[in-house]
Amino acid sequence: MTDTISITTDARGVATLMLDRADKHNAMNAQMIAELHNAALALGADDAVRVVVLAAAGKTFCAGGDLGWMRDQMQADAETRASEAGKLAHMLHALNTMPKPLIGALHGNAFGGGVGMASVCDVAIGADHIKMGLTETRLGIIPATIGPYVVARMGEGRARRVFMSSRLFDAAEAVDLGLLARPVRADDLPAAVEAEVAPYLNCAPGAVAAAKALARSFGTRIDEDTIATSIAALKARWETEEAAEGIDAFFAKRKAAWVQG
Repeated sequence: MTDTISITTDARGVATLMLDRADKHNAMNAQMIAELHNAALALGADDAVRVVVLAAAGKTFCAGGDLGWMRDQMQADAETRASEAGKLAHMLHALNTMPKPLIGALHGNAFGGGVGMASVCDVAIGADHIKMGLTETRLGIIPATIGPYVVARMGEGRARRVFMSSRLFDAAEAVDLGLLARPVRADDLPAAVEAEVAPYLNCAPGAVAAAKALARSFGTRIDEDTIATSIAALKARWETEEAAEGIDAFFAKRKAAWVQG
């Protein structure tokens, strides 16, 4: 039983993993992180599942990390901070290494961790009206645990265009950055996703899994050392005065101290 996600699988073995906190713009809290991690492991181990589509309910694909959850981490002890950062990092790793094709269907905006979720997909298709952005630095935090996947997807040079500025970008620029495969009209998104799904149904599942693992081995290596570095960076940032100020300013609906104009 899950409360923050849903999973449905059709007769062909196409599973839809749905982010389902629409009232919170699918922001990721501790429960959603745990449920996504468990779902990634379960879907990866299910021989009946051939392909997984990552989608979301409501207007927004994913607004990133739940700021209430982040505020809790800043008030927690160091051990708890490290544990929670680790859970987020290992959830992303489980999705990234899932031995099934993972197709992202972005019908709405994706910010922060939502960009990270798109980055762990094998291919992501987005509606042409959506906005995306790595918005963490506006809040005094950094895109730490998602960072390895974002940089692997975009390449360092392209990632540095948007990694630190919190600047929003549209679907066309997301394609240029390597984050989306292509933008489509919102009404055409289901058909575009199906066009990515269908070829896999004619492929040997074991060969697909082996090919995905091989492709990862040829690309940017995201190992336990990389993950540990990302966890340490997030934990350290949660402990800063800037993070406290940024999150407090958000909840107080005021500008943070560093905002000009």
